[in-house]
Amino acid sequence: MTIHADPLSAAGLPDLRPVLAELTGRGLPLLLTTVSGAHLYGFPSRDSDVDLRGVHLLPLADLIGLREGEETQTRMWDREGLELDLVTHDLLKFCRLMLRRNGYVLEQLLSPLVVHTSDVHGELAALAPGVITRGHAHHYRGFAATQWRLYEKNGELKPLLYTFRALLTGIHLMRGGGVEAHLPTLLGQVTAPAYLGELIEAKAVAEHGPATGMGIAHVARDVETLHAALDEAQAASRLPDESTAHDALHDLVVRTRVAA
Repeated sequence: MTIHADPLSAAGLPDLRPVLAELTGRGLPLLLTTVSGAHLYGFPSRDSDVDLRGVHLLPLADLIGLREGEETQTRMWDREGLELDLVTHDLLKFCRLMLRRNGYVLEQLLSPLVVHTSDVHGELAALAPGVITRGHAHHYRGFAATQWRLYEKNGELKPLLYTFRALLTGIHLMRGGGVEAHLPTLLGQVTAPAYLGELIEAKAVAEHGPATGMGIAHVARDVETLHAALDEAQAASRLPDESTAHDALHDLVVRTRVAA
């Protein structure tokens, strides 16, 4: 992914370390926390919330005892006018998601918008190439289809940009370019409709603004063209059909849990 000298500041984000300090004090042993959503995708609005995503580590007692720990923890709150949405998965669940051809968790893992990191974060990122397969095209194809249906229903810019972003990310990945979630960067690497730059600028004004002046039939043809490009890229991709990182991820989970 594209990395700026100061990624969080370049994305229009404040220093989020105090937020993590609050969470650490409330018993969340975090291994990594990054920013996902519109800030990662390169089209945040002035009123966008901040999507924090990460990995926590359940203590061994919560796995083998009668009290089961939460594999997924969520929290939403407002801090000095900034809406924050935190979702973290236990390390074991996160690794399983990585092995299920889930592009979303790879984007979180490899996000340049890092709020908190650790040695485990570095090891997970190093293993990421070993879980990328041709099957990841299905994730991006499905995500784009879901967002397109939402756009057809509400006519908002947000799901329309999410549709294009997912398709372009999938095409870029299938062509061997790695995980790139930043739409402005993708526009320079994958052929896309020229009007997307204008839509990104319009999205900055309001999180739920309408896609005014867009003929849905014309946009639908552009979306269909990118779906076809994703199909072609998947068929021609040199990516493997199966993950090669299963054993290494297993070892990482065991070592981290035992050492905690």
